[in-house]
Amino acid sequence: MKPSGNIKTLKINGIDIGARADETILDLARENGIAIPTLCQIDGLTDIGACRLCLVEVKGWNKLVPACMTYAEEGMEVFTNSERLQKYRRMTLELLFSERNHVCAVCVSNGHCELQDLAVQVGMTHVRVPYLSPNLDVDATHAYYVKDPNRCVLCQRCVRVCGEIEGAHTWDVMGRGVKSMIISDLNESWGDSPTCTRCGKCVQLCPTGALFAKGRSVAEMVRSREFLPYLQMMRED
Repeated sequence: MKPSGNIKTLKINGIDIGARADETILDLARENGIAIPTLCQIDGLTDIGACRLCLVEVKGWNKLVPACMTYAEEGMEVFTNSERLQKYRRMTLELLFSERNHVCAVCVSNGHCELQDLAVQVGMTHVRVPYLSPNLDVDATHAYYVKDPNRCVLCQRCVRVCGEIEGAHTWDVMGRGVKSMIISDLNESWGDSPTCTRCGKCVQLCPTGALFAKGRSVAEMVRSREFLPYLQMMRED
């Protein structure tokens, strides 16, 4: 449950900010033009703090905290782009690239990929850890779409939009750690799913090339996400 209460005052990067108790540090940063990188977060879906790219420093706190899951507190002093955070974010991105098979040159989302964009933003030119190079089967059984787990970053956007907006609950997560996989229903082929409505919402919200429309070649998968704020607004009304 979100906290409630009166207006609170805090600092983000030395800037005095007023906030409601139900606003997160990420909300406040965006309202005040302060950039904090994210990958799993997207407006209109429940925040889960999965990617850890939005971690920030709070003065007096021993650990880094996710901006999307940390609510405003009176007197907070928050730092969003310290040298420590820059190193951490680059390390996180390198681990994401090494965990699966992100070969941008042959990806349908090349040039339209949020993971790729973040790597450019932090100045990542190479990966300093060994690649795991898993051999994961591509699922092309669906009539319209393809799932390529080799490109998945486990942001769970597909899981949340399918459950929270479409109400189909087709997607879920199986396994733990590096063995975690996004699965449809009870680990069935996507094309055999009895729950999938073929709406394509999961495909449009995927930040990488893990979900894409059939017929798309290299760099041809462009996303359209305008539907999400509209559907969220209609649901609230």
